[in-house]
Amino acid sequence: MPRFSVTRVAAAALLGLSALSSFAQSVPSEVRLAWAGGPRVWILGKIDGSFDKAFGTKTKWVQFASGADVLSLFAAKEIDIARFGSSPAAAGIARKLPIEVIGTPEIIATAERLIARDGITDLKGLEGKTVAYPANSTAQYAFEQAVKLAKVDRSKIKALSLKPAEIVAAWKRGDIDAAYVWGPFTQQLEASGGKQIYVTKDLQKHQVLVFNNFVVRKEFAEKHPELVTKFLRVVQDKVDQYKKDEEGSVQAIAKHLDIPADSVRSTLGGLEYPSLQEQLTPAFIGDEKTKSNSLITKAYKDSAEFLAGIGELRKQEVPVSYGPYINTTYLQRAAAAK
Repeated sequence: MPRFSVTRVAAAALLGLSALSSFAQSVPSEVRLAWAGGPRVWILGKIDGSFDKAFGTKTKWVQFASGADVLSLFAAKEIDIARFGSSPAAAGIARKLPIEVIGTPEIIATAERLIARDGITDLKGLEGKTVAYPANSTAQYAFEQAVKLAKVDRSKIKALSLKPAEIVAAWKRGDIDAAYVWGPFTQQLEASGGKQIYVTKDLQKHQVLVFNNFVVRKEFAEKHPELVTKFLRVVQDKVDQYKKDEEGSVQAIAKHLDIPADSVRSTLGGLEYPSLQEQLTPAFIGDEKTKSNSLITKAYKDSAEFLAGIGELRKQEVPVSYGPYINTTYLQRAAAAK
């Protein structure tokens, strides 16, 4: 082989090693995922280490109690990706947090419910009673929308903003008459005599969509776009695993979280799981061409306007459109990676 060819081959090899080294250095020491600690399908990836394997680095699971906590964690740069409710996400974007939506993996159907004491059989029966819900949550949004649509006199209902565990404690003390919250806390209220009188899925007939979303810190996504794509791919793999073996998934999550399998079964079964491809349609997020008029984009705007109406946001903070804050790039790449 001529000498100049050897030199070129050596140079190419060095460039290749340099590129590999650069890629290795681009992987962070850990990827920080925020989770609420309850039963969700993506926990299967925590159990079997799928996220660690896909990322090629350690996954740190940061637990939170409410959507407001997630916004604080994002503001402090203590998390990279979070799964939480659409209402607090809408608030965080309105308040100019440097975050963006990357997916809507769960449409809330029966996973969030209004549980009331005996004698209260419908929303009208809440007048003169005390109702609790987590502040700035999808549960609060669903409750307020339900009361409004049922034409209940909201001024006659006393509302308390409590974290889920505090709701259960308040219920057991007799401080509240009803609560809108998610599992496994709903099951705990039922175990103490509560009865379901409303579920979030009931709002869908009024074209009100309530959901959980995946949100990323923009700085992290810009530095590690490939990890964001891999994250979404693992989540879809776990959804597929759950759909293929629901009971096996329920048992694994129940054991991992040390909670009753019935609670896990009820919570997981109370969510609808649009696939990566489905999320890219206008019925959900849409793609780069259709997202500005998608149902999810409209739902964010509706949530933000609702929060402004109850004083949680200033009206001037609400974006004209949430389209610019939804990045479908990662969904598209993850969908194509199948």
